[in-house]
Amino acid sequence: MGARPACTLTVVSRGMPTLVIPFRGADGKSRLGPLPGKARAALAYAMFMDVVDAGVSVGATFVVAPEGTPTEGVTLVPDPGGGQGAAVMAGLDAATLATGSTGPYLVVNADLPCVTARDLLALAGAIPDGGLAVVEAPDGTTNGLGLASADLFAPVYGPGSAGRFASLAPSRTVDVPNLRDDVDTVDDLGRLRARLGPHTRAVLASLRVGAAA
Repeated sequence: MGARPACTLTVVSRGMPTLVIPFRGADGKSRLGPLPGKARAALAYAMFMDVVDAGVSVGATFVVAPEGTPTEGVTLVPDPGGGQGAAVMAGLDAATLATGSTGPYLVVNADLPCVTARDLLALAGAIPDGGLAVVEAPDGTTNGLGLASADLFAPVYGPGSAGRFASLAPSRTVDVPNLRDDVDTVDDLGRLRARLGPHTRAVLASLRVGAAA
């Protein structure tokens, strides 16, 4: 397997970030449609755990997920319902209350199984003073945010959301391949196979998925 590419951004020295990871649950990846339900659930959870592993190696990590979601080393915030924006707001509120941190905060989607601690540190280092860094997905949605403070966040997810986030405050677009490359389909798993994290690789191996993708 090839090495996961290193990010070329310069990391700026600042306080360690606090992370928020919204996770809809193991049944959330409906677009992995050709796979049976148990396989989709296993892959969704494995991708989530690869993101969690990267997160906890960088800073305090708050996961917003359905109650009962198995996690270790993180603070579980019950998903309040109402979509991704509401979940992120709940996570940021819990993180601010628990840590007393004024930032920075990273918000990272749960379907980024290639992400590493280095990528997250690069995102944190790209946050402009008093502003936010935005990771735009190939379809114009948002895979990750770096926030100088929690009050910069607004729930503007949806089609074209990366541009809306960038307009909230002084912003910087961050092009980190492992953060841009999310997984929606079986073809995505095959395309990213060489860079996937260990949890996702293990599930793929057990399911024999993606070899021909």
